[in-house]
Amino acid sequence: MATEDPVPTTPVPDSGGNRRGWRRLAIPIVIAGTVLLVALAGLLLRLHAAAKVNKVALASSPKPVSVVEAVASSYRPTHRYVGTLRPWTEARVGPQFIAAYADTVLVRPGAVVKRNQVLGTLDCRDASARSRAVDLQARSLQAEQLALSAQAQRMTTLLDGGYIPLNEVDLNTAHSRSEQAKLEAERATLVDAQLSVNDCILRAPFDGDIGERWVDPGAFVRPGEPVVSVVDRDIIRLVVDVPEGDFTAVAPGNQVQIHVLALERNLQASISRRSPSADPSTRTIHIEIDLPDPGHHIPVNTTADVQVGVGQPTPATEIPLIAADLSQNKAHLFTVANGIARAETLPVLGESGGSLYLSPQALAAGTRVVLEGRAALDDKDRVDARVANLPAPGGGAGMEGSAAPSTAGSAVQAAAAAEAHHD
Repeated sequence: MATEDPVPTTPVPDSGGNRRGWRRLAIPIVIAGTVLLVALAGLLLRLHAAAKVNKVALASSPKPVSVVEAVASSYRPTHRYVGTLRPWTEARVGPQFIAAYADTVLVRPGAVVKRNQVLGTLDCRDASARSRAVDLQARSLQAEQLALSAQAQRMTTLLDGGYIPLNEVDLNTAHSRSEQAKLEAERATLVDAQLSVNDCILRAPFDGDIGERWVDPGAFVRPGEPVVSVVDRDIIRLVVDVPEGDFTAVAPGNQVQIHVLALERNLQASISRRSPSADPSTRTIHIEIDLPDPGHHIPVNTTADVQVGVGQPTPATEIPLIAADLSQNKAHLFTVANGIARAETLPVLGESGGSLYLSPQALAAGTRVVLEGRAALDDKDRVDARVANLPAPGGGAGMEGSAAPSTAGSAVQAAAAAEAHHD
């Protein structure tokens, strides 16, 4: 019997084992890829940071600074004084003859009053009663004196006929004259009493403004004690006391620069009057400067700075005051030429406002002076200079040829207009 060859069989692949094998291979691949990506990112960051590094030494690079050009000008030394702005006229209104309680005070500081306007009243019932009594007494004496005078005239006619003795006529005439004298005395007393009554009504002596108020109703006021003050501000008097050595510098008519601290305004005016003698105790000369102020914008009893020019103007070079450090009449600054900063120490002629004045021989006009960045500079440093945009110099009290300020009256009006616009 023949035997059959066995049929070969193909093994069936195990799908679960293959899947596990691929998983084992994917994990190392993912880890390797992640590491590669992180390394690549780190390399890129390092290259980016290295590209930002400045490989040029800072000492060899120009330093940025701002500069200004010195300008030709003229300098005139000035003396500065402190003065007080006083009203043209000031009155302290109060009783002068009587002492009484304040009944009413009708005004407060800032009120505008007219001449003879009632400012307040005092409780003067006692003075009014005495005035009334004196008035009645004077009327009584006047009536009695008229009767005696008529009787004396009638007796004089009887004397011619011998009806009455001469002695009786003389006695009657003397009595009439005595009563006339008493009547005049009572009239004088009445005038005094009327003054006391009038003193109870406080009136404004002139047109002006109420400056201060010291008394309220109910307070007891004595003679000479003020109740309110009235000031006339149509013209302001700037009073200044200067050293006797400046007598010639403050001659009437000399121009002065004025800075009103209360308004932060600059004015120009001329000296109106100067005392011919010095104060015996302080050895100072009293001067006054009149400032017209029809709009009543300047507050009185405030402070003003006054600058008076002394001597003749001299040529100078002007730079901003903030461009230099001052020490013992020396200016320490940096000049720039051909991109190189040079440290300079130069003598100072003076300063005024925000300007510094140097000799033209020490600093020529047109020289560039470092304004900002001086703290980081050394001598002969290379700089990258840019021109600062500053207002044109000038206008200081110590400088001639600058724009002329307005007169006192127009300046005050301009200041008032600016304040009104701001409000």
